[in-house]
Amino acid sequence: MLKLLLPVVVLGGLGAVFGALLGVAAKIFKVETDERAEVVLELLPGANCGGCGLAGCAAMTEALLNGTAEIGMCAALKQENAARIAELLGKKLVKNEAKVAHVFCSGTCEQAAKKGTYTGIYDCVSAAQCGGGDKACMYGCMGYGSCVAACAFHAISVCDGVAVVDNSNCVGCGACVTACPRELIELVPVEAKTFINCRSHDKGSAMKDICKIGCIGCGLCAKHCPEDVIRVSKHLATISYTMCTNCNACIENCPKHVIAHVE
Repeated sequence: MLKLLLPVVVLGGLGAVFGALLGVAAKIFKVETDERAEVVLELLPGANCGGCGLAGCAAMTEALLNGTAEIGMCAALKQENAARIAELLGKKLVKNEAKVAHVFCSGTCEQAAKKGTYTGIYDCVSAAQCGGGDKACMYGCMGYGSCVAACAFHAISVCDGVAVVDNSNCVGCGACVTACPRELIELVPVEAKTFINCRSHDKGSAMKDICKIGCIGCGLCAKHCPEDVIRVSKHLATISYTMCTNCNACIENCPKHVIAHVE
């Protein structure tokens, strides 16, 4: 009987010793967790869009808790949720200027000339590396939807060969801006209404053969702007959104009808 009990006692004793050691080790190496983390993560939008510049909402939560990120970095965050996070973290909430994405191209399938037929991967990044798609304009929207795939809020779509933003769904996260290989998408103030929808730097004579509606850099918009907020550089006109009063004088005097008022 003693021979049978001895191994049991020894194993039991070893189990007790190792259990005690594990208990001590757990206390020594215990990683303290911030109880606020779960609440903050729940308040964040959960889209993991990367608009804040971090890997996702979990990374944003960690950065907020350790003080390396500001609440306003999350463009998709609802105002009431932002206020709750600020209260939870004991921070002052600074309201950022609301922005939405805008696509600076009017080269639809009807307006833009074709240089050939593209049969590669239906993606703008891939097309940019393989001849730039089928449109003749090297500055225009290729229309293969890399921006659409990047948008977690279903705020952008491709219509007649050009990407179009739905402002009612856009949160200004900037994911589409990063996705566009031709840098045609920009975050603009919500209050901005007048846009020169072209980014081409080709000369006017060349543009006429490439796109029916592209900017030719004629300068008539700048000449007729009462606020002097339009500049022409490298054959392309641009508007200062912070100073534009949306009077539409530029729209009325643009011979190519590339300037538009968007509500």
